[in-house]
Amino acid sequence: MQLQGIPLELKKQPYHRRNAPPPSLPHASASPLELRSSIARYHPRSFEMASSYVADKTSTSSAEDQIPRLPKGPDPYALDEKRRAALAEIDNAKFSWFHVKVCMVAGVGFFTDAYDIFAINIASTMLGYVYGDHVKGALPPNQDLGVKVATPCGTFVGQLLFGWLADLVGRKRMYGIELMLIIIATFGQAVSGQGHAVNIIAVLIVWRFIMGIGIGGDYPLSAVISSEFASTRSRGRMMTAVFANQGWGQFTAALIGFIVVSAFKHALLRDDPNVLAHVDFMWRILIGLGCVPGAIALYFRLTIPETPRFTMDVERNVKQAAQDVDNFLTTGSYYVDPDAPIQRVQAPKASRRDFIAYFSRWENLRLLIGTSYSWFALDIAFYGLGLNNSIILTAIGFGSPDASLKGTAKVYQNLHNITVGNMVISVAGLIPGYWATFLLIDRWGRKPIQLMGFTMLTILFIIMGFAYDKLTATESGRNAFTFLYCLTNFFQNFGPNTTTFVVPGEAFPTRYRSTAHGISAASGKLGAIVAQVGFGKMVNIGGPNHFVKHLLEIFAFFMLTGIFSTLLIKETKNQTLEELSGEKQEGFIAGVVTDPAA
Repeated sequence: MQLQGIPLELKKQPYHRRNAPPPSLPHASASPLELRSSIARYHPRSFEMASSYVADKTSTSSAEDQIPRLPKGPDPYALDEKRRAALAEIDNAKFSWFHVKVCMVAGVGFFTDAYDIFAINIASTMLGYVYGDHVKGALPPNQDLGVKVATPCGTFVGQLLFGWLADLVGRKRMYGIELMLIIIATFGQAVSGQGHAVNIIAVLIVWRFIMGIGIGGDYPLSAVISSEFASTRSRGRMMTAVFANQGWGQFTAALIGFIVVSAFKHALLRDDPNVLAHVDFMWRILIGLGCVPGAIALYFRLTIPETPRFTMDVERNVKQAAQDVDNFLTTGSYYVDPDAPIQRVQAPKASRRDFIAYFSRWENLRLLIGTSYSWFALDIAFYGLGLNNSIILTAIGFGSPDASLKGTAKVYQNLHNITVGNMVISVAGLIPGYWATFLLIDRWGRKPIQLMGFTMLTILFIIMGFAYDKLTATESGRNAFTFLYCLTNFFQNFGPNTTTFVVPGEAFPTRYRSTAHGISAASGKLGAIVAQVGFGKMVNIGGPNHFVKHLLEIFAFFMLTGIFSTLLIKETKNQTLEELSGEKQEGFIAGVVTDPAA
């Protein structure tokens, strides 16, 4: 009779000598010394495991109790297998209510971001009527530029700062803080006041910068959280669904503007044309409502679990991560025992030296350059147009007020037409583009969609730029220009605007994923700043809105360069995040940290 219960690992061990006869296991009555000797001879790699096994099986009253026992310790190979098994569970998981919750919690943030960013399209005209030129409804050029560029400047800072912090202290710890900044800054804008010592436009610029920092933090955090919780086959759609809320936010800003203008119509028509007191109500309500969806989503952001990948690969706590995976895949919840002992493993650790070493390899640096420049080129056109839709619509004469209207009637008609025009652009181009990407991103792949988008945008901007004068000369021409303008919005979103958000959230290792996404996104906002400053300073060269056609030609050039930068990125479709990281996964865990402070 042979000894029962020998660990499976012992049975699977290969013989060390090919021609050696199969070892016979000792009889159950064999002494522990004989058993240890036999295992040590034929299975030296499993000797420690067997020693623990024998010690556990031996009676405490036995005379062999005096044999010194080998210290028990976790097997790095077993922990490595446990890590890969937990990752496989996430990668192969069916789409569940938990994934829906992640999409909704992250998506509300992007809805709020887009609402707050693009509401300034309409609000800047309202501010112009109240605090600028009462007749034209325009702020002085530098003030108009300030309120529009403050948010991208803050976003640039927030993307770098929160991207780094999310890799340093965790996604969960930072998620929600950025939303608090957005809520506070949005409310601050709505209650800003004018005084002898304080200029309200300067106050708004400060608040919009702070709001921009919060919006910037939302990009890397939402991208990485949705990416790290998603299964491989649906990751592209899940990240696109989160980002697509940007289109709904932009549309809602125009819709709320339309509702507010309509609600104040009769009061506005009775206003003093030199004061326009009710327009002051309008922009405050329009901006202030932006903090409502953020306030609703705040609790859910603060209670979202830490991603298992961060717990495993950055905190290096494989046991807790495996437990989290089991919990959220089965119950949609998670639990962290504060008294449980933390077992940290030896794995690649983020540091300045490791960061330099990783990105000094050309294949990794090339990818970061590709994601960063592609986002930079795209945002030059996306924000150059998006923050100036009202100017573009006015320049081509789309929906301009009747020339016979005077005073407050003209003010109402202009605001009404601007809100309607922004809704048309959102519905006709922006929203369909996001959802076209949603349907095809996991079939076509990210790289083909980005290449197609940049190519189509290059063609469209060339047509609109070089044929601008002919297109805007007649009513039918203006309608054609409006159609082409909606097409550019469509191919921005069914193209690089979505894929530049998705790819950096997938293509880098966990310990640098948020940082790399923050760098890529900040490059995009640098493009937005360049575009907004350039647009604000150049649009009126040669006369009011006379330089618009040349700006469209410049946008065409940057779309062309985006085609070449797209060639630097790699396809991420149907690959796990660990495969995309370019790091060997077998043996990723080298051991267990014995120093608790490590």
